[in-house]
Amino acid sequence: MTHTPEALDASALDAADPLGAYRSRFLGADDPAIPAYLDGNSLGRPVATLPEAFSSFITEQWGGRLIRGWDESWLELPTRLGDRLGRAVLGAAPGQTVVADSTTVSLYKLLRTALHARPDRHEIVIDRGNFPTDRFVVEGVAAETGARIRWIETEQGSGATLADAAAVIGDATAVVVLSQVAYRSGYLADVPGITALAHEHGALVLWDLCHSVASVPIELDTWGVDLATGCTYKYLNGGPGSPAFLYVSSALLADAGARQPIWGWMGDRDPFAMADGYVPAEGIRRFVSGTPPVVGMIAMQEMLGLIEEVGIKAIRTKSLALTDFAIALVDERLAPLGVVLSTPREHEMRGSHVTIDHPAFAGMMGELWARGVIPDFRAPTGIRLGLSPLSTSFAEVEVTVEEIRGLLAASVA
Repeated sequence: MTHTPEALDASALDAADPLGAYRSRFLGADDPAIPAYLDGNSLGRPVATLPEAFSSFITEQWGGRLIRGWDESWLELPTRLGDRLGRAVLGAAPGQTVVADSTTVSLYKLLRTALHARPDRHEIVIDRGNFPTDRFVVEGVAAETGARIRWIETEQGSGATLADAAAVIGDATAVVVLSQVAYRSGYLADVPGITALAHEHGALVLWDLCHSVASVPIELDTWGVDLATGCTYKYLNGGPGSPAFLYVSSALLADAGARQPIWGWMGDRDPFAMADGYVPAEGIRRFVSGTPPVVGMIAMQEMLGLIEEVGIKAIRTKSLALTDFAIALVDERLAPLGVVLSTPREHEMRGSHVTIDHPAFAGMMGELWARGVIPDFRAPTGIRLGLSPLSTSFAEVEVTVEEIRGLLAASVA
């Protein structure tokens, strides 16, 4: 593949970028001590309005309303914010999404829910390339319930395909657990195709959206997805440890057999009755367990405002432009040094990060970070270039590739 000089001109691309002005809406985006931050797919930058938002919350809500805040707004925040996420980035109608817990806890809840809803089935399908949390939760639930795990074997640089899924999904499958975007390779799965395939066999599907939400279009309702969860500190910029969200389709919510396993007082039909026995709330509210993490929801609300302003289609267009640029630079400047692209080239198969592999990368990260050039590393040999469309510039991509090229060239000199 060849590229014209104009196509690899970061300055020209930044000047022509219709979303370029949004970089100024994030704290530290032009910090000279950090010339390139390509790890927004692990931890997004804080939105510039956050200091004011936190100050207002502390003085006006927490400090001003005190305990009254629960009755006035905080108790309903998990479902209200869930509906907003559904509308802005999930393609989900109201009443199916809630913000609570961590991704790990949400995966556990939803996996057990799926097994309860399919009591005559005993198999869980998952790919070996899935994120460790997903695999570990599946292994733990299998050990707890006696379910059998059916593994999908995946290749580096790819992910679970429709054909892979078809080879293992069968009449004993209760639930299929997959990621829409593979955490290592950036492979974008065929969500509607795999979901439809699972349904043909009577199985449910649980999608992990951690590396896709707010970077690629998602249509959970249209695709017929049963269950989904994801974190909010990547492309939703919710900050370190911000709570996850979980989605349960309206059809599954109406299934009396679909019950979640962690019965907390906030999921009770009448929490303040302090009753002797648990009676689950109607709808998605029953998937809440403990006290809502109100402070942890502030940052993502600021980011959602930007996403609603721009729209997910424009965000996806910028994402593809950034990843195209990154791949072009890798082809021209790093491939001759033995670097391998481990992310699909096709738009329809790629999320918003690009992974490259080389044996020297494991020893290179400390020096890159010391220079303020911050991608991340995934064992055994991969550097991920995480491209967060609203906060990442084309110049940052070029700076990162040039720093990697320089370090590689020096290592073989």
